[in-house]
Amino acid sequence: MSDNLNPEVEPYRHPNYPIHNLLLNRWSPRIMSGEEMSEDEFLPLFEAARWAPSSYNAQPWRFLYAKKSSPHWKTFFDLLVPANQEWAEKAALLVVLTSKTHFERNGKPSITHSFDAGAAWMSLALEGAHRDYVIHAMEGFDYDKSKKDLNIPSEMHVEAMLAIGKKPKNRSDVAHEEHPNSRRPINEILIEGPYTS
Repeated sequence: MSDNLNPEVEPYRHPNYPIHNLLLNRWSPRIMSGEEMSEDEFLPLFEAARWAPSSYNAQPWRFLYAKKSSPHWKTFFDLLVPANQEWAEKAALLVVLTSKTHFERNGKPSITHSFDAGAAWMSLALEGAHRDYVIHAMEGFDYDKSKKDLNIPSEMHVEAMLAIGKKPKNRSDVAHEEHPNSRRPINEILIEGPYTS
């Protein structure tokens, strides 16, 4: 676990202003080793998600998961589109992220349930980057089938699917196949005052 800039990230990511290297080290590779992960290895990721902020501290996120060795794996794997199945077969865990659309405290709609679930996802992803794991979120899966096959209650909204795994021991063997991407310049995402036409 290191907070230094990862060598595989350094050539591709150059922030406009100094920020913590953990944010730059987080990216979404697809190549994984295929190794299993113990609970001691993967539960800290969900512990990090547990501490994410949320409206009224409602914590609307729920994570459903399947380990590669479990009988649930095929159910989760079959939700993925073929292009994602090609690489996600080497994941140690497949995860479906859902969020509760109404507050438990009063039954009223939660406008920010997806926003809050996104904060939980980012907390998980940053903890994964800190541990040098592969954490890859996807929309390339069957949302309707996931609701049915995973018995997801009607009050839960399906947000995304995650593949979690370990990086291959020798990353230099696969470095030419994928690399971190960059970002839009800050002046394209930051607007002072209202939108202008």
